[in-house]
Amino acid sequence: MTVRSVLLMGEPLLLQKASEVNAFDTPELHALIIDMEDTMADMHGAGLAAPQIGVSLRVVIFGRKEGDDTKNPRYPDADEVPYTVLINPQLTFIDDELEDGWEGCLSVPGLRGVVPRYTKLHYSGFDPYGNAIDRTVSGFHARVVQHECDHLDGILYPLRMTDLTTFGYVDVIFPEQHLP
Repeated sequence: MTVRSVLLMGEPLLLQKASEVNAFDTPELHALIIDMEDTMADMHGAGLAAPQIGVSLRVVIFGRKEGDDTKNPRYPDADEVPYTVLINPQLTFIDDELEDGWEGCLSVPGLRGVVPRYTKLHYSGFDPYGNAIDRTVSGFHARVVQHECDHLDGILYPLRMTDLTTFGYVDVIFPEQHLP
């Protein structure tokens, strides 16, 4: 198991646009994905983008693997999202409906904020073998995809916030929940 260090807000790489993946099914790509999986699992993330572990490639992972019936302790009330490796993603918003929701980030530890996100979207891209992925999603699934794909364009969730009075430390905002 290789748990990588997660870059924190303020690191210049997190503000850069990541490069597209040009070669699929390579040992290097598979090794990156395993490192991302191990890191996300160790930190109880809902998702992770390659730039967060210092690799400027358009690769994100999100969701819980099949057979993992444990709830994510960082998002105990969230709907389940199927485990996905998404490479070179393209997002299309289905309508203009936005919904405010609490978000956190492994690169912004200990903090949460309310972020407006599109409620429905279509995403496409590729799996690690170069097979096409094409899905239409809503709810928490749509929120997670937008959050992770923002990392590929150098955007951290505080940059999407419209009301900084909703930005604060987890243990202050949610003292009764003991969220990691």
